[in-house]
Amino acid sequence: MTSLIVLTAALFLLTGCGDKKEKLASQTAAKVNKSEITVHQINFVLQQQRGLKPEQSDAAGKQILERLIDQELALQKADDLKVDRDPRVVQQLEAAKRDIIARAYLERVGEAAPKPTPEEIKKYYDDKPALFKERRIYSLQEISIEAKPEQLSLLREKLGAAKNINDFVEYLKSNDFKFSGNQAVRAAEQLPLQSLDNLAKMQDGQAVLNQGTNGVQVLVLASSRNQPVSEEQARPAIEQYLINERKRKLIDEDVKAMRTAAKVEYIGKFGEGHSGAAPNAATPVPVAVAPANGKLSANDISNGMGLK
Repeated sequence: MTSLIVLTAALFLLTGCGDKKEKLASQTAAKVNKSEITVHQINFVLQQQRGLKPEQSDAAGKQILERLIDQELALQKADDLKVDRDPRVVQQLEAAKRDIIARAYLERVGEAAPKPTPEEIKKYYDDKPALFKERRIYSLQEISIEAKPEQLSLLREKLGAAKNINDFVEYLKSNDFKFSGNQAVRAAEQLPLQSLDNLAKMQDGQAVLNQGTNGVQVLVLASSRNQPVSEEQARPAIEQYLINERKRKLIDEDVKAMRTAAKVEYIGKFGEGHSGAAPNAATPVPVAVAPANGKLSANDISNGMGLK
């Protein structure tokens, strides 16, 4: 229901103005009873599809049209039942509207971010050899071990003395340690940038042990192969990355300035622990950080720069 309402609100903002009678016939993609679905509505949804290739547009457009037809049928039935007057629906529509407008404002703030110069792009390229000049494809193995903090030094000692990872695994088995393992192949840009430099220093066959909240994690670099990226190849990704970082900084600064200028008063139970000042609440919080235990999860792929 929520996704339907959000999409409905977006389409309402897009098509709320103007008379349907003025639409050209070529703009109509389908008629659903007495209502129309336009090419503009399809294009609007298409624009939200990231990574869509041009040759996929026609097929994607047809799928979107079918979804919009289903949506229109649901909207028409909902209109008959006066669903839009349901207090919960009214609240969700208002929340969707607030979110859309607030995001549109922040996007406008971010548009002021300047494009990086060729010199800045080159500097970023040179400063990140593990990501570009010395880029590698890593075959990684991870072992998660249930262990107490006082067992950390012993496990580190046994790992260092083992001839290979199989010997270490046999030690875990013979001493009744509970553990699990997984493996994955990751390119440099698919790893957390915060962890990449340390991983790049490792040689094939080396392992590193880290203490986690629920035990111990052992990360093994089973193998790797070099696959460098030239500055020319990397330039589009670096440019987009730097622009995004500048947009994020502008937005954070703007929100912080608005909070500083505003009078924010916390009421009732929400006032507990607040002094009434807003600056602390305005401190930007990173969207994603590397796990403290060094674990490489599938979500870390989103931290990469998108190089293929």
